[in-house]
Amino acid sequence: MPVPIFAPEGIMNLFSGLSAFPITPCNEAGEVDVEALQRLVERLVHAGVDSTGLLGSTGSYPYLARAERRLAIEAAVEITRGRVPLLVGVGALRTDDAVALAQDARTAGADALLLAPVSYIPLLEDEVFAHFTTVAAATDLPLCVYNNPATTGLTFSPALLGRLSRVPNIRAAKNPAAAPDEMAALHDRLKGATAADFSLGYSGDWHATEALIAGGTTWYSVAAGLFPEPCMRIARAVQAGEYEQARRLNAELEPLWALFRRYSSYRVIHAAAQLIGVTDARPPQPILPLPAEVHAEVAQVIARLGLE
Repeated sequence: MPVPIFAPEGIMNLFSGLSAFPITPCNEAGEVDVEALQRLVERLVHAGVDSTGLLGSTGSYPYLARAERRLAIEAAVEITRGRVPLLVGVGALRTDDAVALAQDARTAGADALLLAPVSYIPLLEDEVFAHFTTVAAATDLPLCVYNNPATTGLTFSPALLGRLSRVPNIRAAKNPAAAPDEMAALHDRLKGATAADFSLGYSGDWHATEALIAGGTTWYSVAAGLFPEPCMRIARAVQAGEYEQARRLNAELEPLWALFRRYSSYRVIHAAAQLIGVTDARPPQPILPLPAEVHAEVAQVIARLGLE
């Protein structure tokens, strides 16, 4: 019987439930719009998300200078402190840079770290292990492994995740969800390889419902970073064991998931944030805003789903 999204014994609440990842609004010079970011984060806290994920891929972390990352964390902490845990991305090409970013996040008030194996030269598994253990040892914050092969080119094997799951401070993984008919088998493989108290969560919004039903502890969500309420309804339905209700609610969001698959969730969520008036920030160049006709398509889906 699948175990719905509850944290394994000993895991902090920030590694269970719905983790919402907002964009990081910036101007063309890459400077963080603090007021817009705080508006976005306040929406998430008000909606009751289980954690907020700052400076993930949706939050444009590779495009931001160290000082802007620190500013974004400080701005978010003003909203989240004492209300909802804050998970902060600290990925960087160099290990020493990732260590510095982790220490910045700790000083600024983050509750946990998210680390992707950013690379130019493809990394070997022993190199990944050394990178993660070094960053994990740099602070006392719990660290989540960011397994994102679409951007890093590296897929964490069950064996590598198993090694990392037994390192102090490395407490969770954010994995890409598999197709529904493959999800249960994937989760079982990862669960069998990792420590009993290691949190296995998933991203990829259109497959996340089945990932949670299969036993995933956390949904790391792009959509929830702007539209937390419908995603909360899905997560809470799974927690209550109401799997068919969760599937029905997920199916209602299929027009949004289709846009994510077609144009990328990153581009679509930036357009959606503009359309609902939260921020007029554009993606950082060389990424271009969606063409006008696609922007109109996003507007139609938002209106149809009542997400304005």
